[in-house]
Amino acid sequence: MSTVAIDLAGVSKTYEDKVVVDGLSFRVAAGECFGLLGPNGAGKSTIARMVLGRTSPDAGEITVLGVPVPARARLGRGRAGGGP
Repeated sequence: MSTVAIDLAGVSKTYEDKVVVDGLSFRVAAGECFGLLGPNGAGKSTIARMVLGRTSPDAGEITVLGVPVPARARLGRGRAGGGP
């Protein structure tokens, strides 16, 4: 059984009137290579910022190596090598 490194469940983010991430759910297993692809404005940078705890989702839950983000984002970033 593989360990889940990144887990997003029902994550949404809105800036003013613009929905940039809408109900996103996915899992990345430890050791798995993963990339975010899409056109400008698709929400790739916003997803990365939420996973690193730099911005909070409006809805949903994110965990990095079992650590809830953004509540304990600094610990999750340290475990994942994302910096302070």
